[in-house]
Amino acid sequence: MKIIEVQSISKKFPPSTKALDDVNLSIHKSEIHCLLGENGAGKTTLMNILFGIFQPDEGRILIDGKVVTIDSPKAAIKYGLGMVHQNFQFIEKHSVLENIALGMSSASFLFPLRSIRKKIEELSDRNDLHVNIDAKIWQLSAGEKQRVEIVKALSRNARVLILDEPTSILTPQEIKGLFQVFKKMTSESYTIIFITHKLDEVMSVGDRVSVLRKGKLVKTVEVSKTTKKELAKMMVGYELLFHLNKSIIDPGKVVLETKDLCALDDRGLLALKNVSFHVRQNEILGIAGIAGNGQKELIEVLTGSRKATKGNVIILGKEATNHSARKIADAGVAHIPEDRMRIGIVSDMSVCDNLILRDYRKPPFSTRFFLEQNYINKHASNLIDKYNIFTPSIDTPAKLLSGGNIQRLILARELYGKPRLIIASHPTYGLDVAATEQIRQLLLKQRGEGAAILLISENLEEIFSISDRVAVLFEGSIMKTFQTEKANLEEIGMLMAGTTPKKELIVEAKN
Repeated sequence: MKIIEVQSISKKFPPSTKALDDVNLSIHKSEIHCLLGENGAGKTTLMNILFGIFQPDEGRILIDGKVVTIDSPKAAIKYGLGMVHQNFQFIEKHSVLENIALGMSSASFLFPLRSIRKKIEELSDRNDLHVNIDAKIWQLSAGEKQRVEIVKALSRNARVLILDEPTSILTPQEIKGLFQVFKKMTSESYTIIFITHKLDEVMSVGDRVSVLRKGKLVKTVEVSKTTKKELAKMMVGYELLFHLNKSIIDPGKVVLETKDLCALDDRGLLALKNVSFHVRQNEILGIAGIAGNGQKELIEVLTGSRKATKGNVIILGKEATNHSARKIADAGVAHIPEDRMRIGIVSDMSVCDNLILRDYRKPPFSTRFFLEQNYINKHASNLIDKYNIFTPSIDTPAKLLSGGNIQRLILARELYGKPRLIIASHPTYGLDVAATEQIRQLLLKQRGEGAAILLISENLEEIFSISDRVAVLFEGSIMKTFQTEKANLEEIGMLMAGTTPKKELIVEAKN
C-alpha cells in the first residue's frame, strides 16, 4: 500500500545546478526503501524536500492519497515523518533524556521528564533501541547517538523514518545492529527510507530500491530481483569492473622511513609507541586498524601538524622529524586527509583557488608579487576535466560540491606534479562505487609511476585490493607486517583487536 507519492518533483539551485529533474517515487507501508545513487545524485535533496527543508520548484507530494504541503520540518512531523541527518542534532552536555524532551510538546505539566522517560523506555524496548537515557550525549558512541536520533524521531510519532547515509560513521558491528533495528521496526508497521550509495547495504537490508543519477530517477526495482552489477550500472550509466588491475612491480628505494616514532594524543597520553616501518617507490603499504589506535596521530606527525616526542621521520633519505607542513609538502609529499571539509579544502574558497593551495606561491602560478590568474583559471579547468570534477564553474565555492567531487578536487591538487610520497587517509570513505573505483585506480597509477603510498584505512577489502604490504596498528604499536598475498584475514582481524593469533593461523599465513 502506497503511503507517500512524490510526483514530478524538480529542484534547481543557483546559479544553474539542476539537483532534481521530474522525479516520481512511491513509498510503501512497512518497507525498507533504499534511495541509491552516486554522491551528488540528488538523494538528500529529494528527502530534504519531503521533510520540508527545501521547497520544490515543481511537482507535488501525496500522503495517504491526499496532496499535502510540507513547507517546514514541523509540517513533516505533523504528517508522521521523521528524519535522521548525517550530522546529529544534539546538545552534547545534556543527557539523552533532556535532548529528546527538548523536541516534545506532549509532556505532562507535572513531572514532565517522568512521563517522557516512560515513553522513551517503551519505544526503546519495543524497537530494540537500547540506550542509557541518563548518559550525557558526549559519552555515547556514534552508534548510540544514532539510536538516540531514531528514538527522538519516534517520540514525535513518526511512522516514516528517513535516514541519510546512517552507516557512514558506524563500525561493522554497529551497522549489523542498525539493520536488525530496521527489520524490527518494519515488523511494527514503521516504514524506512534509507539513503545510501553502498550496494552491499542495499542487497543486505532493502525491500525495494530507487536509483537516482544526476537528479533523475533511473528505475525502482525489488531488491530480490536485481544484482549489485545491475544497480551499479544504473547508478553510473556504465558497467563497473569490480576488480582492479594491480600489476606486479619490484619496489625501488625507500622513500619514507620511521624509526621508533612516539607521539602524544590531544589528552597528553602516549598515542604512538616506537612505530617503525618503511615504504618504497612503486609500493603501497596499507595500515590496518580500528579507529582510535594511533592512525590520526601518525598521519599528523608525518605531515607536520603534530610533534613527535621521540624517534625519526626520514623522507627520501633526509631527516624530516618535526618539520613544518609546508616544508614536508615542498619535499614532494601529498596528503589526502580523512576530514575533507576541515583539512582537505577551504570551504568558502572557490574550486579554482582550492586547486592551487599547494602551488600558488610558485611560478607559473604567480610572479614575485602577483597571481597569474589567466594561467590559474586554465590550470583549474584542465584539472576539472582530467579528474571529472562536477562543478557549475571554477568559481563555485568548494563547500557546495558533493563529497565525491570534493575528494576528486583534493586528489587533483595533491597529485599534480607527481609527488614522491602519497599519504592517503581513508581516501574512499563515504564515497559511492564509481568514485571508489576511480580513486583506487588513481592510487595504483601513481604507484606504477614510481610513487610510494602509505594507505590508512579501516576497510580491509580496500587494503587487500591495492596494497603490496599490510601493517597492523593497535594501541599505537605496529603488531606485525605482512606481504598482502601471504596475509591471513582472520589473523589480521585478531591483531586489529589486540589478540595474538593461534600458532596454526600464523603457519597458514606464512604458507
